[in-house]
Amino acid sequence: MTTGVRQQRRAAPCALPGTRWAGLAGPLTVAAIVAGVGYRLWLLLHDTPPTNSDEATMGLAALHIAQGRQFPVWFYGQEYMGPLEAYLAAPVFALAGPSVLGLRLPALALYALFVLLAWRLTLRLTGDRWFALLVVALLALGSDRIVKNQLIAGGGYPEMNPAGMALALLAYDLVAGRPGRRLPRWAAWGFLAGLMAWVDPLVLPYVAATGAVLLGFRWGELRGRAGALLGLAAALGAAPLLGHGLLTGRNPLAALVAAGGGDQSAGWADRLHGALVLGPPLGMGFCSPSHCATWQLWWAAALPVLLAAAGVTAWRTLRTLDAEPATPDGPPAAARSGAARSASGAGSNRPAGLGLGGTDAPGERRPCDADGDPRVGAAIRLALVLGGVATLAVYAVSSAAGRTPVESSRYLSCLLISLPALLWPLWTAARGARSRAAADPADTGPDARTAGPVAAGRDAGPAADARGADPRAGVRPEARRSAGPDATRWRPGVLRVAAVGVLAATAGTAVVATAGAIGTAPAAQAAEARHTALVAALRERGVRHVYAGYWTCNRLTFASAEDVVCAVVDDDLSPGHDRYLPYRRAVRQAAAPAWVAPVGSPLATRLDERTRAEPDHLTPVTIDGWRIYLPHP
Repeated sequence: MTTGVRQQRRAAPCALPGTRWAGLAGPLTVAAIVAGVGYRLWLLLHDTPPTNSDEATMGLAALHIAQGRQFPVWFYGQEYMGPLEAYLAAPVFALAGPSVLGLRLPALALYALFVLLAWRLTLRLTGDRWFALLVVALLALGSDRIVKNQLIAGGGYPEMNPAGMALALLAYDLVAGRPGRRLPRWAAWGFLAGLMAWVDPLVLPYVAATGAVLLGFRWGELRGRAGALLGLAAALGAAPLLGHGLLTGRNPLAALVAAGGGDQSAGWADRLHGALVLGPPLGMGFCSPSHCATWQLWWAAALPVLLAAAGVTAWRTLRTLDAEPATPDGPPAAARSGAARSASGAGSNRPAGLGLGGTDAPGERRPCDADGDPRVGAAIRLALVLGGVATLAVYAVSSAAGRTPVESSRYLSCLLISLPALLWPLWTAARGARSRAAADPADTGPDARTAGPVAAGRDAGPAADARGADPRAGVRPEARRSAGPDATRWRPGVLRVAAVGVLAATAGTAVVATAGAIGTAPAAQAAEARHTALVAALRERGVRHVYAGYWTCNRLTFASAEDVVCAVVDDDLSPGHDRYLPYRRAVRQAAAPAWVAPVGSPLATRLDERTRAEPDHLTPVTIDGWRIYLPHP
């Protein structure tokens, strides 16, 4: 009798039931990845999302690198944010010449890498291929804000998410993998962490969280060669940042705080509204282009609940498995892989669970494909949750959340790294596992009845044979008396319906937001055509030096491949913020520079006033959406 119960126990907790449809998960995942990449490539070929002067500044840096003229440490005009995208695009420019498409192709490749890493990490953490498909499908969608973060080479955003996923995956493999294969991964984790400290510190909460997992599980190893190798690799990745600081004596952290609005004021009500109400739906892809409708703000209420649920279940899993007696080989017996269980013939001593967490602990089901210590999966999921919480907290204390919440929501783009951990509680609840956690032994659902003595959370040993006739052996008598039909039927049903509803709302809202992003393509194409006409008009008229506003200048210079050099002016015609100072010097030295402004802009209004006051000084020419003010010969 006991043997039969244990055979059922090995099959019951699997998170991926074997069905005739199971083989479809792989092809559908491939299709979702191809669709996500194809959708973004279609956007790029239709000049969407629109480019801007910040992206053009990165393009100019890539052009200078390709020509061997400059090798910048920072994004032009500031002393933070390493221009990694410029170095990635420089080979493309060397082969095909400068263009917005060439600048964005590395960003598209980084997106594809992000999705692949997310798929692999999800399988590592849960073992559920259908859940991995869900994560990939959601990441294949892309609202206006999401595709801007992923495709515009404006500094840091395209590379942060794949870096965060890679750090989490490396951390999992370093803890759960074989000792002989870990040294290269230690070097890779360290180099990536250092590199991202140089490129964009917004991902540092995930560096810290996954690093804490490594410290907790591999402290002894870090005290030896692994720690030295990690430190050297991190220093190599952060070499541009460290070298610049040593040579100049400047602190990049101070520049970063100033850029984040640390010296500006914003009310706490505005900060919290921007960070917790507008920020999450915008930053995670649930809003229309550049705004959130009221109904799209529901994710702001769901996110804290999901963070709490994911954090609590991961913590409970970690604590419960840590409480198991350790085996001579290291991890607790309940933390061994499914293959080890099958080989030994011994059932797990944990219940299958309701499915609000990760792997093989109270309230959870063992993932079919998981091949490591489930404590590691729980620890990584907890790290992803803590990384997300820290990202929200840092954004909330910045004045940008209160002053420019719509545009600054891009600072929350890293929250997508936490998606596998956030949705796993919903998925497991929606799948409808019915066994209760050890803390709730009153459950007499189907899994509890088939699990026999193991369902109580302990292997009862010889005493189990004496109780084998009772299908609920191991459950306290008082618990059996208190568990009526209502306690065993409606609770899982309500939870399952709620979980399915939230997952459906997540997918539906993301689809609507993606449709909105697609709808911006015609306007973006038209705007790019007007800008192309402007560049052609300047070339036809022999204009090589111009003054213009910030959002016109470097875009104009990059689009003309520096045939037209531009210096920035503010709306009152005073000198503005030039990110690349040689351009200002070149325009100042020009004999008769022209002026360019969008039709109807404050700068155009000011120049029109000046033209009326001094009619012999400038001659205005209108080019479909643009005003060119040509100097008199």
